[in-house]
Amino acid sequence: MIKLFVGLGNPGPEYEATRHNAGFWWIDALAREFKVTLAPDKAFHGRVARATAHGHPLWLLQPQTFMNLSGKSVAALARFFKILPEEILVAHDELDIVPGQVKLKFGGSHAGHNGLRDIHAQLGTANYWRLRLGVGHPGVKAEVINWVLKKPLQEQREAIETGIERAIRGVPALMAGEMEKAMLLIHTATPPRPKPPRPDAMCPPG
Repeated sequence: MIKLFVGLGNPGPEYEATRHNAGFWWIDALAREFKVTLAPDKAFHGRVARATAHGHPLWLLQPQTFMNLSGKSVAALARFFKILPEEILVAHDELDIVPGQVKLKFGGSHAGHNGLRDIHAQLGTANYWRLRLGVGHPGVKAEVINWVLKKPLQEQREAIETGIERAIRGVPALMAGEMEKAMLLIHTATPPRPKPPRPDAMCPPG
């Protein structure tokens, strides 16, 4: 059962639309879904909102510490409200997935992601959930930092937003602890609507 939803990013308007802030975009979408407003909270070094769904309290968090100190914010809130690592989901930008794809994962390596690296250190474990929001890869390792700190192309941003919308469908299952069901909902693309038949196709053969 997920009790704390975290989105990773960097604070400040200059970073707002960059790929590294995809996790913030996820939390913004979740806040709209729950009709709550994130507000600064110095105790937790981030922007925080409390929501209630199905009678259960849950927390939304955007750390405002800059990416490489994200764990300071996550650990502060988790410890205060006695939330276990396995009850935390962290949404973050993922280079190894194309824009529009989203993957749910439990545990494992931080794969060089500085936000996850600090969360690992501050929680003392890798055993928390991640929502990997695909932003694509520049193709050259040396370009990675420049890539994540730039705005995606319009069609890429739209694809990422579509993936975020799809991931929202899995939230009730995540909160209920139905992780396999959540994974299915999040990983499965919405089928396109069938095109209406052409008028000539509707005519009976003569």
